[in-house]
Amino acid sequence: MTTGTTGGSTVQTFTIQHDGVTIPVSRGGRGRPLVLCPGLSSTQADLREPVELLRRDHDVVTFDLRGHGLASAAGRYSFQAFLSDLTAVLTELERRGLPEPPLLVGYSLGADLAVHYAGEHPGAVAGLVLIDGANPVPEPFLTEDVLPAFRALWEEAATRQRAARQVLLTGQEILDLNLEIDAVRAKILDRYAAIDRPIAMIMSTAMAGDEERFNRNWRAGVERLVREHPRVTTTWLDADHRLIVTHADDIARIIRHLSASWRLDRC
Repeated sequence: MTTGTTGGSTVQTFTIQHDGVTIPVSRGGRGRPLVLCPGLSSTQADLREPVELLRRDHDVVTFDLRGHGLASAAGRYSFQAFLSDLTAVLTELERRGLPEPPLLVGYSLGADLAVHYAGEHPGAVAGLVLIDGANPVPEPFLTEDVLPAFRALWEEAATRQRAARQVLLTGQEILDLNLEIDAVRAKILDRYAAIDRPIAMIMSTAMAGDEERFNRNWRAGVERLVREHPRVTTTWLDADHRLIVTHADDIARIIRHLSASWRLDRC
């Protein structure tokens, strides 16, 4: 384990070995424990700004999923494999003696992982904040008519990210994962029913930028979720899917408010 300072906060870094991969973990700040799970093609480094803001009043833990950032490559990339990474991190934190169950914040794919983890581990987290993910959209995003365009997009992005050693996945692996995520989200409503902790969503109004077809599907998914589970609260930000970076101040403020209100509710 190593210790350093960033943004005025002391940060500890350590690694977890599991399932043949090395997962790098960073922990810093003070206050209520909070674990931030990044999404597909995002890393700890990408989320530096919101993490530093949250560390002002939370003990924030972040990490890289397999094949991302400083994590090692893996022989397989799947939803369950990424879920095992999150589970390994939370298990290690429990072993290290967190003073209380953490808030679990997930971005994009990380939100889906958070919902599945919380549903499978009752009482293990204090609450969920889901940022632009875990959305039970009524229609899949990757239909046959858009597959060629998305395949080309992710091949280009993967080539760029692999050259920078930011993400080690290939374009095809990213495409396959997005197809799997569509399938996971088709059944995620049942997962929400198994969670007995507060749940809040922070969602973008224009998840797909100018592609209104996808944006309508995104909004319809949230509306569907709230109809089925009215206890889920939602905050909309006028942003696209990059909101965790472009609206870091807003997101940190919303999470602080949720954290405080949920703590008061338990008193």
